[in-house]
Amino acid sequence: MTNGALVHDGVRGVTILGSTGSIGRNTVELVEARPDLYRVEALTAHSRVDLLAEQARRLKPALAVVADPAAYGALKEALAGTGIGVAAGSEAVVEAAQRPADWVMASIVGAAGLAPTLAAIRRGAVVGLANKECLVCAGSLMMAEVAAHGATLLPVDSEHSAIFQVLEAHQPETVEKIVLTASGGPFRQRSLAEMAAMTPEQAVAHPNWSMGAKISVDSATMMNKGLELIEAHHLFAMPEERIDIVVHPQSVIHSMVAYVDGSVLAQLGSPDMRTPIAYALGWPKRIYAPAPRLDLAAIGQLTFEAPDPERFPALRLARRALQSGGSAPTVMNAANEVAVQAFLSRGIGFLDIARVVEQTMDAIEPAPPSSIDDVLAQDLRARECARSIIAAGSGH
Repeated sequence: MTNGALVHDGVRGVTILGSTGSIGRNTVELVEARPDLYRVEALTAHSRVDLLAEQARRLKPALAVVADPAAYGALKEALAGTGIGVAAGSEAVVEAAQRPADWVMASIVGAAGLAPTLAAIRRGAVVGLANKECLVCAGSLMMAEVAAHGATLLPVDSEHSAIFQVLEAHQPETVEKIVLTASGGPFRQRSLAEMAAMTPEQAVAHPNWSMGAKISVDSATMMNKGLELIEAHHLFAMPEERIDIVVHPQSVIHSMVAYVDGSVLAQLGSPDMRTPIAYALGWPKRIYAPAPRLDLAAIGQLTFEAPDPERFPALRLARRALQSGGSAPTVMNAANEVAVQAFLSRGIGFLDIARVVEQTMDAIEPAPPSSIDDVLAQDLRARECARSIIAAGSGH
């Protein structure tokens, strides 16, 4: 998990990949609050030039990059006279990750985050990992690169951060299982018939967390927990059958580790992403985060229930992908991204998301990838397959 670290007593250089997304904005807030601890090396965004330029003017990075080449002119104009370097395109995002920052936040959503995250790992950086797809699509390859280059991978997902904080990594043989908690999303108590009629607006209205549209839909289908299951397998070298998932609607216990002596250690906190981000940003020390403080007396009770496999088939698909191995998780993730986008565009219904994913997995035989190029090729193939399924009306 961690093989080395570029940790200094002085100011830590930081690059934020995906600075205009939800995780990126929270990271910017924490970095900006402590100029005595952090200086910003580079910021990247997909296409939100206005926000990227605003962040760059405040944080004064050496470089600001927009992934969309069509937005280059607007970014260059917005930062004219600031002395901040400007670049555009996917290769420029990778170059930003290669710059000499001690700590890199990898928060680009989707398979687009693979190459830049790998670039940061290959130069031995401390990487705050908020991109599930890196480990879902290329977990074995990524972890091998972490080991080979002495990089440090710090999980930023609240669930994996929780496990990391309570895991006695020096005694792996004492761990019986890990337990990922799930809020259950906005449709936890809805019937299948009701879920079939849910709109994108209802799906993104998460009861506890403030997240982007895609991640919010993944929470509503519980695919996010399926992705986290695969991610946890790679991060903590834990076999699939020793990773449990429990629905915990209050989102106070973020995950747990059960030990052979019967002890169960849990990490608790208010549902605020600034807490796990601050843990990764300050590691190996802790830094202040302005998250609401936990008041258990005010909450009153914490409840738990098993996830319903009939209403949330994404969990079964994730376990199937992990058991199948090879490119199966890549195929599942790519199909899910396509299906979620189709749902958000009102091209398919909510329950069709899992159907499209399953049909794509049925159509493509998993093959073990030997390189990131293989992963990207399989990702592309799965996306094309999922789009064909949707176009043919199979998802309806």
